[in-house]
Amino acid sequence: MNLEFENELAEIEERIAELSKLDSKEHPQLNKDIGALRRKMKSLTRRIYENLTPWDTVRIARHHDRPLFKDFIAGMCSDFIELHGDRRCGDDKALIGGFATIDKHRVMLIGMVKGRTVDEKVHHNFGMPNPEGYRKALRLMKLAEKYGLPIVCMVDTPAAYPGREAEERGQAEAIARNLTEMAGLEVPIVVVITGEGGSGGALGIAVGDAILMLRYAVYSVIPPEGCAAILWRDAERAPEAADALKITAESLLDLGIIDQIIDEPPGGAHRDPETTIERTREAVVETLQRLKRQSTARLRDNRYDKFARMGRVKKRRSKSSK
Repeated sequence: MNLEFENELAEIEERIAELSKLDSKEHPQLNKDIGALRRKMKSLTRRIYENLTPWDTVRIARHHDRPLFKDFIAGMCSDFIELHGDRRCGDDKALIGGFATIDKHRVMLIGMVKGRTVDEKVHHNFGMPNPEGYRKALRLMKLAEKYGLPIVCMVDTPAAYPGREAEERGQAEAIARNLTEMAGLEVPIVVVITGEGGSGGALGIAVGDAILMLRYAVYSVIPPEGCAAILWRDAERAPEAADALKITAESLLDLGIIDQIIDEPPGGAHRDPETTIERTREAVVETLQRLKRQSTARLRDNRYDKFARMGRVKKRRSKSSK
């Protein structure tokens, strides 16, 4: 699946694949031609991805081939033991978590699951958690705190599920309680935005000591389509909304919302999931090592200060006041 701004790249890839099937003995120029195409593709990829619009980035973050949470589990963890249920209502399939080992670090790993096939997407509710998902996440976080384990949360959701049943079971309360409880947890919390970080649905597991973000992921108070529908009564103006929302990793780093950008391979994570997962693992391990050296009190204080600073308006001093 290619986005339209990647069409030329797809054509070059197809041509390389065709030439690679030929016998180099029968075609002396074959290796030279393939090398030239690969150089052209590398140059074109760099040019395209250096000039992406925020809306282009949104579409990359939603790409079908982008690595999902279960891919990160398989590529980052030497083991993973899933834990089920919130002990109150049920076991939400859109948000899963459990004990995991990343390198030598034993952690509680939590994240959203979108699914790839139609059946998987329906089973996992398209990655949109219900209240029991957030309550399960909090139960696992409290369990991690009990055993002194760091928490790693991986965010990839368009939003929390907005259905009537979710509201009846206390969706807003469940997310709000997670925000409150996460602010005071006495273990390190690492958050990684891997795809879409949408609204309170993302923030419900994203109060952390370090917020990492893949370069072509997005993180916003509302999806661009929803913003456009509210502001202009026209969801078709989503590209304009994406630009206004400051939704990209570079903008969010400048604003102090995130702490680190994890570079994706040329052409995005969907073109090289393995390298993306490895870079994410390295960033998470490095962050865990740093946070583990900090005292509990310092972790809590810094975490609270980080989120308290967000949204503060800096007033410019007028010339007359100097």
